[in-house]
Amino acid sequence: MPNLRDIRNRIDSIRNTQQVTRAMKMVAAAKLRRAQERIFSTRPYAYRLGAVISRLKEQLDATEHPLLQEREETRSILFIVVTADRGLAGAFNANIVKEAEQAMAAYEAVRNAGNLHVLAAGRKGHDHFARRGYRMVGDFRGVFDRIEVETARKIVEQAVDGYLNGSWDEVKIVYNEFRNTIAQNRVVEPFLPIPKKQFLTPIMEARGEGDAQADSDRTAGDSIFEPEAESVLHELLPRYLHYQVWRVLLESNAAEQGARMVAMDNATSNAEEFLRNLKLKYNRARQSAITTEIIEIVSGANALEAG
Repeated sequence: MPNLRDIRNRIDSIRNTQQVTRAMKMVAAAKLRRAQERIFSTRPYAYRLGAVISRLKEQLDATEHPLLQEREETRSILFIVVTADRGLAGAFNANIVKEAEQAMAAYEAVRNAGNLHVLAAGRKGHDHFARRGYRMVGDFRGVFDRIEVETARKIVEQAVDGYLNGSWDEVKIVYNEFRNTIAQNRVVEPFLPIPKKQFLTPIMEARGEGDAQADSDRTAGDSIFEPEAESVLHELLPRYLHYQVWRVLLESNAAEQGARMVAMDNATSNAEEFLRNLKLKYNRARQSAITTEIIEIVSGANALEAG
C-alpha cells in the first residue's frame, strides 16, 4: 500500500494538472468565441459565391476554363488535409487523419504508382503523412498560430499550378467543418476540377442551401451578367478557390478550439474524480495509520502493566 507521502504527492500533482487543464479550457473558450464570429461572417459569402459560380457554369461550356475541365482518367491526385498544429484536442486530429486515409484508400493504384500527393495544413497532419512515406507538397506547419488569408492563397497556388501543369488530375480537400461546440463534421470535398454542381457540406444542407441551389438552377437562364458571363467566370474562379480554402481554414480552427475546450473540460472533470478517490484513499490510509499507532500504544501500556 502506498504511504501517506506518496498519496499526498499524487494529490498535489493531479491538482496542478487540473489547474492547467482548467486554464487551457478557458483559453480555448475565448479563442472559440472569436473563431465562431469569423466563420459565421465568412460562410454566407462563401456559399453565395459558390451559387454564383454554379449559375455561371450553367450558361457556359465547361471547356471555357481549364479549372472546370474534368480529366478522362485520374492518374495522379492531391489531397489537401487540414489538421491542427497541436494536440490536446481529443480525437480531433486522429478523426480527420482517419477520414483522409479512408478517402485515399479508393486511390490505392494511384498511390502504388507514386502519384498520390498530400498537402497538409497543420503540423499534426504533416508529421503523420510524412512519417508514412506519402509524397508531401509544401510545408504548412504552424499555419494556425496565426491564420492569414495569405496562407489560403499559397495553398491554392500550389494546388492550381500542379493541376494546370498536369502534376495531378484531381484535388480533394479533407477537413473538419464546425457544427457546434461539441461536434464537428468530417468533410471530403472535391476541389479541382470545380464540380458541375455546388458541393453541399452537412451544414449547407441543414441550412437549406441545397434548396437555394435548386432555385438557382431553375432561374439560371434568367440571369444577366455584365460584363459577359465568360469574363465574370474567369474573374471569379480564382477568388472562389481562395475564399473556399480560407473558409476551410476557419472551419477547422473553430472546430479545433471547440474540440480542445471539450477535451480540457473532460480532463478537468476526470482530475476532480481522481482527487476524490485519492483523498478517500488518503483518509483511509491515515485512519489505518492512526489506528495502528493507537493499538501499539495500548499494547505497550498493557505490557508495562503486566511487567
